[in-house]
Amino acid sequence: MMDTIATSGERLQRRQRRCGLLLHPTSLPGDLAQGDLGHEAFRFIEFCAASGVHLWQMLPLGPTHEDGSPYQCLSVHAGNPLLISLDWLVDRGWLDKSRCPDDTEQHEAYRQHCLQMAWVGFEVAADPDQQQAYEAFQAEHAHWLSDFALYIALRWERGHRPWWEWPAGERDRKPAALKKARQRLANEIAQVQFEQFVFFSQWRELKEYAHQHGLALFGDVPIFVAHDSAEVWAHPEYFSVDALGRAETVAGVPPDYFSETGQLWGNPLYRWDRLQADGFQWWIERLRTQLELFDLLRIDHFRGFEACWEIPATAETAIEGHWVKAPGEALLRALHEAFHQLPLVAEDLGTITPEVVALRQAFSLPGMKILQFAFDGNADNPYLPHNHERHSVVYTGTHDNDTTLSWYKNLNNADQQRVADYLGYAIAKDMPWPLIRSAIASVAELAVLPMQDVLGLGEGNRMNLPGTVEGNWRWRFQWSQLPAELAPRLRHMNRLYGRSDD
Repeated sequence: MMDTIATSGERLQRRQRRCGLLLHPTSLPGDLAQGDLGHEAFRFIEFCAASGVHLWQMLPLGPTHEDGSPYQCLSVHAGNPLLISLDWLVDRGWLDKSRCPDDTEQHEAYRQHCLQMAWVGFEVAADPDQQQAYEAFQAEHAHWLSDFALYIALRWERGHRPWWEWPAGERDRKPAALKKARQRLANEIAQVQFEQFVFFSQWRELKEYAHQHGLALFGDVPIFVAHDSAEVWAHPEYFSVDALGRAETVAGVPPDYFSETGQLWGNPLYRWDRLQADGFQWWIERLRTQLELFDLLRIDHFRGFEACWEIPATAETAIEGHWVKAPGEALLRALHEAFHQLPLVAEDLGTITPEVVALRQAFSLPGMKILQFAFDGNADNPYLPHNHERHSVVYTGTHDNDTTLSWYKNLNNADQQRVADYLGYAIAKDMPWPLIRSAIASVAELAVLPMQDVLGLGEGNRMNLPGTVEGNWRWRFQWSQLPAELAPRLRHMNRLYGRSDD
């Protein structure tokens, strides 16, 4: 795993052990309602470098639905235009923010208005090199960009209604209807294509800056695709939808740690036979785009490559589902042949069978260890540090967990004592640092710490509560929350346990 990160850029040094921070760009500080790819992102890279941290992990970057979940995106290829830095557009002379509406509290509308003005500014002020770069981007990404731009333009025109509720000609992608739509919505389509050009341009600069600071970028690939997405609309033959676009079977998980009734995600399942018949080209192209953005990728719900929890689309809960086999070995072999190396991490949490473990090991993919899951009193618990494997990634918690401090405070006295006994000293006063130290000291090649834990934050600072749709994905930090000694403390700990020699 570490070698694949090292080969992603000449500036990245080869290391055996690394530490990473988990922070989605929306959680960065800033003047607007969410963070973006502007100056604060570059400052965060500098903080990581000062802390002896060599990896920045984040959530999926795609454009989201109204609930803001990055795991239910409108596209598996596109970047979220709400992450575009408006200052970057100003610096290039394409945007005059003084002409934007004053009401910045209407975050999405404000950003969208500014992006529309920037497109007009680009058409007027872009120099020949910038125009050529835009045209080259359109040609390079045409295999997904054309469908995505039309899908978004139609979705705007149809009041954000899902594609299966559009007029039949557009829903079913009849050539005559699509031709008329492209003519009618030419300006809107151009706007969408421009936004994607800007997003990828900004991301390329951010990635180069990260590499200059010895930092690799770690992305996240949800195994399933949102029903209302450009991909399901453009390629319904690959998904479990009927002739009218309605889902027939959907994905989820059975009852687990997070929910007594399981989780009903609602994503249409794949028609694996069709994907396999086409040589898994859809998946190859999907990963090609993500590997343009990231040095390392986490496959969310990796166990779905071995078997999926199939739920009837009419079911009220995930309890009604059952396991259905998937051709994971054939898929991973095709990906390996396409990319030669697979810089992937398998999210192998939940119901994991020997078959899932065998699939992960067959392709030498590291799995995940979550310290918050470790202290159940069982010495054989695989998440306990003494049971960790070198070829794995250890976390104090993930975006789906509560902060470590809040988790610890909500344990009963007996469980708190068990944690203290295992770690070997009184910990209540210093939590979450004892768990942070345990993660960094682990034999796992990679240790990843949520930014909330590094900041020592408690209740009310989690990113997501699985099984709920309200109030998630909104957490942000402020630079004022970082004590002066934080970066030196992290740097010392990373040196102490061989994760940094800076």
